[in-house]
Order: sequence, then C-alpha cells, then structure tokens
Amino acid sequence: MHAADAIHGDLGMVQEGDLVMLISKSGESPEIKILLPLIKNFQNILIGMAGNEQSFLAKQSDIFLNTTVSEEACPHNLAPTSSTTAQMVMGDALAVSLMKLRGFNSEDFAKFHPGGTLGKRLYLRVQDLYVHNERPKVNMDTLLKGVIMEMTSKRLGATAVVDEKNNLLGIITDGDLRRMLEKDKIPAELMAKDIMTADPKTIGADALAVEALEILRSQDITQLVVTDGNQYSGFLHLHDLVREGII
Repeated sequence: MHAADAIHGDLGMVQEGDLVMLISKSGESPEIKILLPLIKNFQNILIGMAGNEQSFLAKQSDIFLNTTVSEEACPHNLAPTSSTTAQMVMGDALAVSLMKLRGFNSEDFAKFHPGGTLGKRLYLRVQDLYVHNERPKVNMDTLLKGVIMEMTSKRLGATAVVDEKNNLLGIITDGDLRRMLEKDKIPAELMAKDIMTADPKTIGADALAVEALEILRSQDITQLVVTDGNQYSGFLHLHDLVREGII
C-alpha cells in the first residue's frame, strides 16, 4: 500500500504478527514519519529499505536494507531512477532467498503459475501432445510403395517400423526416402527393413515436453518416437511444441 493511503485507513489491513516492509528513497518523507510510530504501536517487525543509512526510517527499523546509489540516472540527479532499480534488485534477491529457504521448487511454480509459456514448460508432458497425432507404422517386410503411402496418408514425415508385437524396430523419415531415391537403381522389391534407421531417438509419454525439445535440438531432428518400454506408441513432432508455445 502507499504510505499516504495507509495513514488514511488502509493501515487496517496490517494484522498482528505481520511483517511490515517500508520502501522509500530518502526515508524522510512526511508520511513515512507519521506511519512509523503507528506500526511500532502494533509491535509489528519493521523492515526498512531506503537509500540513506542515517534516515529516520533506517534508525526506526528493526532491520534495514541499504539501497544507496551514487547517482541517479535522471539527468538532473533528482528523480528516483537508479535508486528504484536498486530496490527492485533487492526485492528480487529477497524473493529468491525466500524461495530457497522455503524449498519452493519447479513443481510448486507450475502449481501456482500454470498459465503462459513458462507454466507449460513446467507441467506439459509428451502424453498431452502426441495423442492427437496419427500413428504411422509399417512392418519390416512392407514394400517401398506401402511405406510411401503410409507416410503420405499420416502426414508426419516419418513412419515407425514395428514387429508383429508392436515392438519398435526402427524409423523411416522423408529424409531416408530422399536419400534412397537419389540412388541410380531402386530395386522393385525394396522393403522397409532395407531403408529404416534402427535404434531411433525415443522418449517416454511421461517425459516433460521441454525434455523432448532438448533432444530434438541436440540431435537436430524434427520428430521423436514415443514409446512405452519397447512398445511403439506414436510420434511427437517439433510442430506440436511450436503450437503450444514451448519454443
């Protein structure tokens, strides 16, 4: 609250046991001098923050935080500019210190800040995204024409290669197809097992979406195969992360 508002009624929101922090540039303003004795009467712990160690506020505070600056950014060295920045920095330092002391972690942050991109980076998981995608797959003996048709119909630029028990064996991407088509001769009997990449990059459905992003970036790829153990579950594409604002 503003100090002037406090002495005209808003001080009623201060309760017994509350810790009160007063922030001022000079620590000598009239409203501060009126307010301080009232807070003292309530026996609240008082933290003062000001740019003058000899000020009335500094001397009356139980704890004093010094935010003195050598010069204001104001061309006339009058308007609080550098001093307000110093007090904002001090406020951030207090907040971070309290986070550490209270053991406030990323899960807590996600609980209280679920909105926006920052919140999504803390709680959005792969399973929230890949389930909306098609799940292209072929078996090892699928002919090239069948591979192309599966990739074209599912529009993910890739297909998984699985066995009869849905265990993941490999992946075929549109890049694999382009490299194969650049060859002079393409056997008519070419199968999925002949062009697939074994041991593709995978991720579990429970992983955070931001973890998937790190893998995609580090490996310079655009899709990950989602698996449950050895079982093929689907694909997560870079576009899924872009759509959710993770990037």
